[in-house]
Amino acid sequence: MTEQTTPGALAAAARRFGAREALVDGTVRLTYEQLLDQVRRCAGFFAARGVRPGDRVAVNAPNTWHWVVAALGAHYAGAALVPVNTRFTAAETADILTRSGAVALVVTGEFLGTDRLAALQGTGTVPGVVLRIPVEGEEPPREGVTEWSALDGFDAAPAPLVSPDDVSDILFTSGTTGRSKGAMSSHRQALGVAAAWADHVALTPEDRYLVVNPFFHSFGYKAGILAALLRGAALVPQATFDVAAALWIIERERITVLPGAPTVHQSLVDHPRRSEHDLSSLRVAITGAATVPVSLVERLGGELGFGTVLTAYGLTEAVVVTMCDAGDDPHTVATTSGRPTAGFEVEIADSGEILVRGPNVMLGYLDDPEATAAAIDTEGWLHTGDVGALDERGYLRITDRIKDLYICGGFNVYPAEVEQVISRLGGVSEVAVVGMPDQRLGEVGLAHVVPSPGHELDEDTVLGHCRELLANYKVPRRVRFVTELPRNASGKVLKRVLRERTDG
Repeated sequence: MTEQTTPGALAAAARRFGAREALVDGTVRLTYEQLLDQVRRCAGFFAARGVRPGDRVAVNAPNTWHWVVAALGAHYAGAALVPVNTRFTAAETADILTRSGAVALVVTGEFLGTDRLAALQGTGTVPGVVLRIPVEGEEPPREGVTEWSALDGFDAAPAPLVSPDDVSDILFTSGTTGRSKGAMSSHRQALGVAAAWADHVALTPEDRYLVVNPFFHSFGYKAGILAALLRGAALVPQATFDVAAALWIIERERITVLPGAPTVHQSLVDHPRRSEHDLSSLRVAITGAATVPVSLVERLGGELGFGTVLTAYGLTEAVVVTMCDAGDDPHTVATTSGRPTAGFEVEIADSGEILVRGPNVMLGYLDDPEATAAAIDTEGWLHTGDVGALDERGYLRITDRIKDLYICGGFNVYPAEVEQVISRLGGVSEVAVVGMPDQRLGEVGLAHVVPSPGHELDEDTVLGHCRELLANYKVPRRVRFVTELPRNASGKVLKRVLRERTDG
């Protein structure tokens, strides 16, 4: 069983890190040896229920220790993993189950007032094998559903028949610009990007890694679960991000590594009771997926004590493409996404689009050769849909999404540039800029601003700040103050939603 498969990597971790903690979730504390045992029993359940190598197993649940065991158990049984976004409706989830051909479903019981399984059963698309996770406690038995507690009654599975080039996972894109597509990766690729990320942040067995990024997203799964597995770090999942709870977890579990969208780190910095907690264990923060203010990078080091703050760039089809280095200054960290990593090449097309090529570009989209051909050209370049530039050092600066660019009076405006300027204004916690229709200029900017706690801002102050630092056509025409920005599961702002609100 090669270490270039996740079952092989897990077996190697059990040998190397044996009695070290692998998973900490509330009262559950599993060593690497115990994790391997749990995974083999879960795989034994799948095998006993008819799941065979090459089949697909869907997991629809929040970040808990069960998710890790279920995902690795599916791999140990030789199946491909299909993570399902917990924010999807029953109809969207049913679509994923149907298109992936999942033969088994691991699903949370009632969580946050929603019974996902009951909603799914109404669609008639539930696979024949269902394993239920008791996130909020045991529930009454349901016909055709195996409860998690029953796994102890299954024999541990033997080593699976799985190779490095077999499909390890099918991750469906967020679908914010159309119907979601299933990006397929092999075991070799999944572990390749995880190893590159782990090396870049110098992840070790001494690290304790708080994972608030959803496991169903490539970052939480590959730069989270798989990275920790490869380096023997302890994984501490949080089912839903709660800043007060996160502060307690950081203190109690001596967390050292904390990736997350800028809003996660901003909320920690701004929490009124932050100073009551011992956060001295924090070592490295990784952020991205949105505009990162220079001031936030500085505060993470100065106020939270992170020795290293990094930004990165990636996408479902390639996971981690570029990363900053530990010695980069705050301005570089905030305004760039670093240099290529994980064997990737990055080029900028004449249109400004970022092109990516390397060994870890997805195998293709599930059952969609046309979309695959449109995304990956004949020379192997993945067309990302992002606009950017490379500086003289080879650092990548993300200008914007192609679709987010708007034209004001004949001039291209990249919202990310405007957002970076507004984020430097004191009292601004978050900002997102979109174009809105204008009879004279075609489109003009509308800035959505989230003020920092305890700060009051007005439109004149924001626009005056912009006029000092931006050409006139880049200055937004309106400012809307909001309490939060709409985001997808990876923390990216849903500009589409904001554009739909521009008529308000």
